[in-house]
Amino acid sequence: MPNSFDSRLVAAVRAGLADLADPAKAPDMQAYMKSEMPFRGVQKPARTRLAARLFAEHPLSDVDVWVATVLELWRGARYREERYLALDLTAHRPYARWQQPGLLPLYEELIVTGAWWDFVDEVANRRIGPLLRAYPAELAPIMRAWSRDADRWKRRTSIICQLGSKGATDLDLLASCIEANVTDPDFFLRKGIGWALRELSKTDPGWVRAFVDTHPGLSPLSRREATKYL
Repeated sequence: MPNSFDSRLVAAVRAGLADLADPAKAPDMQAYMKSEMPFRGVQKPARTRLAARLFAEHPLSDVDVWVATVLELWRGARYREERYLALDLTAHRPYARWQQPGLLPLYEELIVTGAWWDFVDEVANRRIGPLLRAYPAELAPIMRAWSRDADRWKRRTSIICQLGSKGATDLDLLASCIEANVTDPDFFLRKGIGWALRELSKTDPGWVRAFVDTHPGLSPLSRREATKYL
């Protein structure tokens, strides 16, 4: 990954969050997220407004600078909100043309080092998912490999990355990723399996019912979530 990040944008993000900080809210936000990294106490609406303003004021010239700036914000973060804005930068609409399979190493780092649901679910659903739909031949084999990875967050990503796919869901891929984890006792994997099946049941209830019926090894949590709307 390149090192030529936009130092002005990074400095503006950190200064902007410091200006908006609410020390009274920060401890509760940290406790709710069970985060070792402290919060500034800046809630999402204010963060969203800040991101929109700063990203408009500091346009990035190319994909290398964009990736490097995301990584600088992420790796150098002292407060969790800095990482939230790094994620926001990966979704900034003017840079949508840079969303290519080559970004997988970036998103893999955010998943593995983020290692908690607030970061991982955003990347899985809103970054990996669209890439999978746009580049299925490239992404599907990687998701199959992730479903068997030692890292539970990569496995969760493989399971939930199709939440927004609806009728375009790759059913074989989903089944493969779930089956690789169906007996794992991890809460986040079991919850992710149930979530993925529950969302799919809104558009393909027959497939979900058949899958649940033919997989008795599903945990009670996964089964309960999967059949919520059936």
